[in-house]
This record gives sequence, C-alpha cells and structure tokens, in this order.
Amino acid sequence: MIKVSDHAKKKVIELMTDDGYNPSTDYVRVGVKSGGCSGLSYDLKFDKTQAEDDKVFEDNDIKIIVDKKSFLYLIGTTLEYSGGLNGTGFVFNNPNANRTCGCGESFSL
Repeated sequence: MIKVSDHAKKKVIELMTDDGYNPSTDYVRVGVKSGGCSGLSYDLKFDKTQAEDDKVFEDNDIKIIVDKKSFLYLIGTTLEYSGGLNGTGFVFNNPNANRTCGCGESFSL
C-alpha cells in the first residue's frame, strides 16, 4: 500500500486538474526505474487507464496504480509534498530504501 499525505493530496488534485485529469476517476501512476545517483529512481505521472497487472490503491481519496515490478520496491511508501526552502516537489518516504541521494529522487535497497 502507498499512502498519500494531506499536503500531497492537495497538490495532486491541483496538478491533475491543471493537466486535464479528473482526480475522482483518474490515477496517479507511481513506479520505479533504473537510474539516478543511487541506482533506482521514482517515476510519477498521471494516467487514465489501468493495465491488467497493475496494483490499485486508494488513500486519502487519491487513486494510485503501481506496476507489479515496482510494487515490491514501494510497499509502505508515503507520498509527501515539500514546498520549503530546500526545494519544491513530491517526496517519497520509502521504508525499504537503505540509501537515498541528496535530492531524494533516487534510492537503493
């Protein structure tokens, strides 16, 4: 399961609406891909459709889909949004990550 903080929920709804997506019916697709300075990086985008092998979650009224391969890396992760002085953007609090890079966009297990 992936959790969504209240602050991240507000930003997701705002961005989905701005991009022409419907937050009540469309999805946030969260994935993991090779790359980044720590070996793996997060991939976050909006999607209108669900693939057959996707895992589907809903937390804090946000529908999330994760492909089967990425799911193993993301179990227990919380999606946060940071708007502070150190940068603005989505942050993944992943309990499975042994090491993260300084920018928080990549990790290793």
